[in-house]
Amino acid sequence: MFVTDNTYKSETAAQIPRGDSAPPALWNRNFRLFFVARAVAVLGEGMVPVAFAAGLIGAGHSGSSVGYALGLWTAAFAVFVLFGGVLADRFTARRMMIIADLLRLPGALLLAVAFALGSPPLWAVYVLSAVAGVGAALFQPGVASTIPRIAPDVQRANAVLRVVEALMTMAGPALAGLLVALWNAGAAFAVNASTFAVSAVCFVLLRVAPVPSDDAPRGSLLAEMALGWREFRARSWLWGVIAIWTVYGLTVAGPMVPLTASLITEEYGSATYGVLMAVNGAGSAVGGLLALRLRPVRPLAAGAVALLGLPVNLLLLGTGAPVPLLHTGAFLAGAAFAFWLVMWSTSVQTHVPQDALNRMHAYDVAGSLLMMGVGRALSGPVAVVVGTERVLLVGAGIAVIVVGALLVVRPIRTLPRL
Repeated sequence: MFVTDNTYKSETAAQIPRGDSAPPALWNRNFRLFFVARAVAVLGEGMVPVAFAAGLIGAGHSGSSVGYALGLWTAAFAVFVLFGGVLADRFTARRMMIIADLLRLPGALLLAVAFALGSPPLWAVYVLSAVAGVGAALFQPGVASTIPRIAPDVQRANAVLRVVEALMTMAGPALAGLLVALWNAGAAFAVNASTFAVSAVCFVLLRVAPVPSDDAPRGSLLAEMALGWREFRARSWLWGVIAIWTVYGLTVAGPMVPLTASLITEEYGSATYGVLMAVNGAGSAVGGLLALRLRPVRPLAAGAVALLGLPVNLLLLGTGAPVPLLHTGAFLAGAAFAFWLVMWSTSVQTHVPQDALNRMHAYDVAGSLLMMGVGRALSGPVAVVVGTERVLLVGAGIAVIVVGALLVVRPIRTLPRL
């Protein structure tokens, strides 16, 4: 773990026992606050698609209006996340995450009131959704750089967070559906707003030791982005994974979600698809738990091997396997992806210096998200031409090739665990 502040280093080292007899302490005050903040944030994020769907369709708008609202969130996030990384370096990640929560809080409250009173104008919904995307872009880069500053064991921290995020991803839509059934979409947005308030309070209470780079002189935003790009290019294992992952997002991860949804819903109904997503979430939790126990010497190589669970899922979907086997595939896919994410996040957070981590994470998120968005947008038209099953089967083949590429590239395969 890269730490440049001597006081923080000594405090952290004091928590780490000598030898390998016991893992370092994890649940310090800072990590507990961060854990709560991430849990409620992911819970709130999971509620938004259900709340938008219920509110807009219930008000008589078409289903495309839901797609536009969520698409504007994604577009705003993708455009501003690079600026979020630079601003987190300039003003510290903790401050930017507080600002981001406070930026999104009033927008969610406005949506809560508007949907509770009736049907808000679509332009207002779209604007508020875009503002929420900007807030998420300002928030996200700080997540990666905060973890190694508060957790003496970065891999365990990432694994624990992955488990709770998987559980909250399952709980969010279910809670939103319950609130909509009992009251209306406004109630779901009200709870979503409360998650931003809780998150902001947690980060206000967080006490992160400063590092010298926090007070270092800064250039212009564009100069800082250019510096981040040079640092990104200087690490072959980092840009190598991102380059391979752009292909993966375009051809596999992006199309997989919408095509699975359409295929399963048309064949078996929405209830079956809901159960399938719950099984996938359970797999994600198990993948996080495995990452708590396993400490491979070559984390990216181990994570790449684990990714072989995803083509198994795509193969089952593309060949029309029975529902029990589809549940098995969804579970394997969730576990595989969660394990890879822990290995990848831990590698980035321990190999990239603290003063470059916000920008590195921003480039990572921007590249991955943009290509996944393109893959989702193109999946429908391509599936109409060649068939959904064929797109999924081709995706399974490409997923295997991607794993091979990750293992063939030497800087990726041999990156050690720190």
